[in-house]
Amino acid sequence: MTIRDFYKRSSYHEKLLISVIYKIPSCVKCALRSAPGGRGLGGGGVKLLLVTLFLIFLISASSSVYAGAFSFCEDNTVIGFARTYKNIDDRSLIEIAREFGIGYNEIVDANPDLCSFVPGKGVSVKIPTLWILPDVYLAEGIVINLSEKRLYLFFEQGGVWMVRTFPVAVGRKGWETPLGDFRIIEILVGPPWHVPKSIRKIRPWLPAVVPPGPDNPLSSHALRLCLWVYSIHGTNRPWSIGRSVTAGCVRLYPEDIPVLFRQVSIDTSVIIVRQPIKVGTRNERVYIEVHRDPWKKDIDFFSKAVELLKERNLLENIDTKKLYNAVKRKSGVPVVISK
Repeated sequence: MTIRDFYKRSSYHEKLLISVIYKIPSCVKCALRSAPGGRGLGGGGVKLLLVTLFLIFLISASSSVYAGAFSFCEDNTVIGFARTYKNIDDRSLIEIAREFGIGYNEIVDANPDLCSFVPGKGVSVKIPTLWILPDVYLAEGIVINLSEKRLYLFFEQGGVWMVRTFPVAVGRKGWETPLGDFRIIEILVGPPWHVPKSIRKIRPWLPAVVPPGPDNPLSSHALRLCLWVYSIHGTNRPWSIGRSVTAGCVRLYPEDIPVLFRQVSIDTSVIIVRQPIKVGTRNERVYIEVHRDPWKKDIDFFSKAVELLKERNLLENIDTKKLYNAVKRKSGVPVVISK
């Protein structure tokens, strides 16, 4: 008996359990595909397997979701889970975004009908904590996708490939964050801010050096890149995360930069890309994630999406109407486009 057959004959609670197991971490599913006898279990064996996997799911959820790290593999490149939040405290979307580790752009794009400052007491807010990994091969290191204003840290833990992700602020028009391959050359704790001459021309009242403290825009840590004038650092303006507002550096929430600091070292690779369209798979379903990007507004998003799907041999499995709607909406949230 296969799990599919078992599902058809299951009770309501057994089906609910199967639905939860369907979302188990990708590394477990990859292992199950190669397990001997995985598709020929008897009814009792399937029940035992489900209970075992459910326990694995609970343990993994506690260590992945709360720690902000997710496992992935070649066939499962979609991480996280979307959720909703009831705004019982009448908070702004900016405050809610920070609590859930997402940027201003993400929460606004996911909730286009809500006011970002006064969404309303008691309203349901979509929390887009679901992402497709960027199309960059990097075993260990940092990938920053400017289009979605998000940083991905890839690392290995116990023989399993993991990724941790953070929302960021990036360079504004005329001060764009550069694209390319870089590396970390200096790691600073409590860094002073040596104000660039270009910024002092605009804000002449600033001193030459701002010491560590609440007025220092670098916050508690800075990771200087080999392109010397640029760095990845915290911020004393958390409302800026998820926006294109910096002079070229990459900002993280002040509570996120210490986490990143603890997992990098000198010579850690940093790859900066601009990918407004990403495609990926999870649980044998195809997803697409499309972002509004003023630097890429002239491209044909639909044609580019088709090109990416062709490259991954996924086009035959696509529902064209779902693909068209996802590209048209550009919600910044991964959506299923499988038939």
